[in-house]
Amino acid sequence: MNSGTKGLGVGLIGTGYMGKCHALAWNAVAPVFGDVERPRLVALAEASANLARERAAELGFAESTGNWRDLIINPEIDVVSITTPNRFHAEMAIAALQAGKHVWCEKPMAPHMEDSLAMHAAWQASGKVAALGYNYIQNPITRLIRKLVSEGAIGTVNHVRMEMDEDFMADREAPFAMRNETSAGYGALDDFAVHPLSLLRFVIGGVAEAFGEMAKPYADRPHPDGGRRAIENYDIATALLRLESGASAVLVVNRTAWGRKGRIQLQIFGDGGTIVFDQERFNEVQLFKREGAEETQGFRTILTAPVHKPYDRFVPAAGHSLGFNDLKIIECRELIGKIRGEKAALFDFGDGIAIEKTVHAIADSFAKGAWVNVG
Repeated sequence: MNSGTKGLGVGLIGTGYMGKCHALAWNAVAPVFGDVERPRLVALAEASANLARERAAELGFAESTGNWRDLIINPEIDVVSITTPNRFHAEMAIAALQAGKHVWCEKPMAPHMEDSLAMHAAWQASGKVAALGYNYIQNPITRLIRKLVSEGAIGTVNHVRMEMDEDFMADREAPFAMRNETSAGYGALDDFAVHPLSLLRFVIGGVAEAFGEMAKPYADRPHPDGGRRAIENYDIATALLRLESGASAVLVVNRTAWGRKGRIQLQIFGDGGTIVFDQERFNEVQLFKREGAEETQGFRTILTAPVHKPYDRFVPAAGHSLGFNDLKIIECRELIGKIRGEKAALFDFGDGIAIEKTVHAIADSFAKGAWVNVG
């Protein structure tokens, strides 16, 4: 096995949308940042040998396999990217960590808390890096928001509002899919509410208590095999949160929201100002500061620029914008840095467990109709 952290040997399990995103990041991290050696794309695993062979040729991996367990034991692999559906994360991540590999696993950890806890225990026992794919915290604008809050630019934060809306399930006649099954988890709550919760944790801190509500706008969907099948989880979730900092927060997520494509809105209210961020315009942030003459007070727009590191590694001029895949490249560089022993802006399985506990507390609160302590 390659014992150094440069020229890492990489294995990839899963080649859907996020698998391709990981592959692009592994291919681009060296030329973009210029301070790491190019990772070695050793092997790729897919559901069948033929599909794995095709994807390996497309994405630049030297070998392929239809059995992910063969990839896990490959001595040339140092780090395993896991981008499979959520229900497979636990088994694969635990096996990789027990085989002495570093892990880069997409979020969330797993649909069931016991599996997430098992992943966490395997990580603690391994001595390896286990990172989660919360790439929105890698946005240079998100880092600026964190800096503004920590430096008191808007005073003491007293309230946060978070929304995440998409419309990929807005059509009531769209066919029943794996995401509608209980095996996939609670639904919108753990499907993507974890993203605004990751921003909350990164910028403000953890959650102490939660009160939750979940809803099903549609009772069933047409099944590909004929007839209709009842939807088993919830497309909408809402929560009231009490933060560890003492501030209050509101979380609203909806995956049936017509017209919304990738919206995560974060509003942070302090006693001296307000910060507003919208993921659909993720190269800018709105800042209001209660200072100066009242007649000229108002929100001002800050555009991402080379001064907001590491934007400068991608674009030499302000206002030209980064994209979703660029955030994954930044996350990949943070992962390599973490493996090197550097300080890294990266969520590991410890951060992941905190987010999972919040998700399960919201769901538990919904079942009980009462406030629930997180943790």
